Amino acid sequence: MFILYRYLLRQFSQIFAICFCSLLGLYIMIDAFGNLDEFMSYGDRHGGALPVILRYYGYRSISFFDATSGIVALISAMFTLALFQRYNELTALLAAGIPKWRVLKPVIAAVATISLVAAASRELLIPAVRDKLCLDAHDMAGEKAHAFGTKCDNSTDILITGKETIAKTQQIREPVFKLLQSWDAPFNKLQAAAAFFRPANGDHPAGYLLTGMTQPKDLAKRPSLPRDGPKVIFTPHDYRWLGADECFVASEITFEQLVGTDNWRHYASFLELVRSLHNPSLVLGSDAVVATHARPLQPVLDLTLLFLGLPLVLRRNTGNMFVAIGLCLGVVVAFMLSVYAAQSLGANFLIPWWLGGRVMGAWLPVVVFVPLAVAMSDPLRE
Repeated sequence: MFILYRYLLRQFSQIFAICFCSLLGLYIMIDAFGNLDEFMSYGDRHGGALPVILRYYGYRSISFFDATSGIVALISAMFTLALFQRYNELTALLAAGIPKWRVLKPVIAAVATISLVAAASRELLIPAVRDKLCLDAHDMAGEKAHAFGTKCDNSTDILITGKETIAKTQQIREPVFKLLQSWDAPFNKLQAAAAFFRPANGDHPAGYLLTGMTQPKDLAKRPSLPRDGPKVIFTPHDYRWLGADECFVASEITFEQLVGTDNWRHYASFLELVRSLHNPSLVLGSDAVVATHARPLQPVLDLTLLFLGLPLVLRRNTGNMFVAIGLCLGVVVAFMLSVYAAQSLGANFLIPWWLGGRVMGAWLPVVVFVPLAVAMSDPLRE
């Protein structure tokens, strides 16, 4: 059995590597030719276009593996078993009295391993290189300015707006921090030339350092606010680490969350997603709740997809392996569309509360397809 397992794993690994590298190469070719001018321009200033392209798509390949590993693993498993069945190797083993489930064990273990590796990458590696993944080919240095709208810090009751943002320095140009009605302050807004996000340290909590203050003009003479309790607005009157034209506003909204793109959520770890849901400064939409619940279920969905596809390959009445693979690809498409449809229903409050509401948008594919996969797994137990 060890020789058989080694043979199946080698065949599975070869097919997986070929499929993944082919898809990755196709993606790089299409995307690189569409952004060739940007790579050439950026490469002239940073050591050549080739190193820039390799570095850019090196980070992109991590995200590409996360997005495609489940489907590529299923396709590899299907081809491995279809070829094994086509040359009657499976028939010979079954005639020798070896149960079918023992033959499938290495393939199932390989798919489960890839799913766990993808989960580990999703939780550990991708968050560590998130700043690289959030940059696109048109702004690889993160130096271009992007328009900025409005964000409310619900914990401090401060409305944050500004002209534009710069990702590299985590800067807001011409920011305005408007104090809403709950504030008892002698002024109603803080206006400056720029604001920079600063993580928490020994001097202050996380928040934004405003430089070049224009309003109020006499802020350096005013005490920090609020007067009682934890400080939110730090002024030079009380803190010497601030310059005369500087001010610090505490906030639990990070720069990525403030900008408002979905990249921080897509590249965040599960713990970061949970913390963002419990962050009193943020009011996240229902799509964030669905995405948070769906994250730990992804390995379960990968294995469910495998057990939906394998019985179609191992059916006795399947004479052509390409027909079986075509059926499996149809299952993949139907499965993925169902997952996206369920998440969309949950995000748009279209699932009644008595069925679980928006949370059921993440759990509905598991509830529907896991029993179906168990019911279809009779050929695997023969």
